[in-house]
Amino acid sequence: MKTQKVWFVTGASKGLGLSLVKRLLSEGYKVAATSRNIDALREEVGHTGDEFLPLSVNLTSNESVATTVAGILAKFGTIDVVVNNAGYGQLGTLEELTDEEARKNFDVNVFGSLNVIRNVMPVFREKRSGAFFNISSIAGFLGTFPGWGIYNATKFAVAGFTEALSAEIKSMGISATIVYPGYFKTNFLLEGSLNTAANPIAEYKEARDLEVIHNEQIIGNQPGDPEKAAAAFIHIAELEERPLHLFLGSDSFGMANGKIQAVQHDLAAFENISKSTDF
Repeated sequence: MKTQKVWFVTGASKGLGLSLVKRLLSEGYKVAATSRNIDALREEVGHTGDEFLPLSVNLTSNESVATTVAGILAKFGTIDVVVNNAGYGQLGTLEELTDEEARKNFDVNVFGSLNVIRNVMPVFREKRSGAFFNISSIAGFLGTFPGWGIYNATKFAVAGFTEALSAEIKSMGISATIVYPGYFKTNFLLEGSLNTAANPIAEYKEARDLEVIHNEQIIGNQPGDPEKAAAAFIHIAELEERPLHLFLGSDSFGMANGKIQAVQHDLAAFENISKSTDF
C-alpha cells in the first residue's frame, strides 16, 4: 500500500519541509525528518507516533549523514522517497560576499544534498527503486535577481547535479526530480532562513532595491500555498513516471516561461554567429 512508503525529508522544522512532513503523517506515511534543532522539530510537527522519526543531523558532515541513514534503516527498514529540502538563502552581491559566506551557502545547499544522495543510493540501488526530490528554486533556473548571485549559484548547482543524477540512475528504476518553487507563504524570507551580507556596499542600487521589495511587498503576499505544495509532492511521488523538472507555483511557472522565451530569442538572433565557429 502506498501509505507504507518511507519518506526522508531534510530541513523539516519549518517552511515547505514542515508542511510536507505534517501532511505525510496525516496520510499515514512513515517519515524520517531532520533539523539542526530536534526539539524544535518535535514541537513543530507535534506527532508522537511510531510513524515519525525526528533526527538531528549535520548535513555538511558525510559521517553524520551516514549515521542518520543507518538510523532510519534500523527504524523503518528502508527508504522510498528522499526530499533534499534543507537550505538557506544568502543575500549579497558577488563583490560584497566573502569567500567564507559563499562557501557556507554551498556547504549546506549543495554538499549537504550530495551527502544525502551518496548515503541513500546504496539503499535505492539494492532494491532498484526510489525517488529523489531535490529542492532548487526558480532562482536555480532564472538567475537575474541582483544580490542573489551566490544563492542562485547553489540552486543552479542543485539543478545541474540532479540532471546528471537522473541520467545515472535511470536504468535502475530510480527517479530524480528538480523542484523549482516560486514564492511560498513560509518563513523563508524571515530571520533564520535568509542571511544578508556582513559588509554591504551602498552603490549596489538594484540589489538594495530588491531587498526593499522583498521586505515591504513580497513578505506576507507570497502566492504559493505550502499545503498545496505538500499535496503536489505526494501526488508526484505516487506516479510511475515522474518529471525531471517540476515548477511549483504560478509565479515560478511564469518566470520559467519567460526565461525559455528569452533563450529562444537569443538563439534565433545570434544563430549565425553560434554556427560560424564550426570547421
